[in-house]
Amino acid sequence: MKNKIAIAIDGPAAAGKSTVAKLVAEQMGYIYVDTGAMYRAITYVTIKNNISPDNSSAILNELKKSDITLTKEFDVFINGENVTDEIRSNEVTQLVSKIASIPEVRKEMVQRQQQLVRNRGIVMDGRDIGTHVIPDAEVKIFLIASVDERAIRRHSENKNKGIPSDVEKLKIEIAQRDKQDMERVTSPLKKAEDAIEIDTTQLSIKDVVNQIIKIVEQEV
Repeated sequence: MKNKIAIAIDGPAAAGKSTVAKLVAEQMGYIYVDTGAMYRAITYVTIKNNISPDNSSAILNELKKSDITLTKEFDVFINGENVTDEIRSNEVTQLVSKIASIPEVRKEMVQRQQQLVRNRGIVMDGRDIGTHVIPDAEVKIFLIASVDERAIRRHSENKNKGIPSDVEKLKIEIAQRDKQDMERVTSPLKKAEDAIEIDTTQLSIKDVVNQIIKIVEQEV
């Protein structure tokens, strides 16, 4: 029987992490954990409850009261409410990096994420998975892509979901998000020393998945 392992997939916004991680998990028969969705969930709660993004104690209090559930169908629930579509709104997207940079919020989230990985057989994507959440992951992948390519991908996603979108505006927002994620004090976006970098700019999703599966097969 093959050994189950932990696969950490990190990278900047719109690098294709979630899409690729889902497909890798499906092929491996593993559980997929979208940590970005977890941060989007508490950001959604913050906005819904009219909490100031600067009020870290109130946000942490809401998080501790919130049961965030990720299903096998990739739906996201908060205290039983399906918020899968709501957490992908532009309003949430613009604020999530600020909320995710709150040290107390990240600490609480990391504890929840580490509970999920104890039995291995998991694919987890985010920005600090290989460096902070699962530093002992057997496979660490760091996906990158040009800002232009990532803006086009996000624009396409938005259009398919009926969300108003502008490519040039997205380029600016993604560049700003990169800066915020890389410069935050707590668990910044950073490539782990032992991570394998894959530039997805010119690759199809299938190509990226196949590359990762080949890497994983050497470990199991």
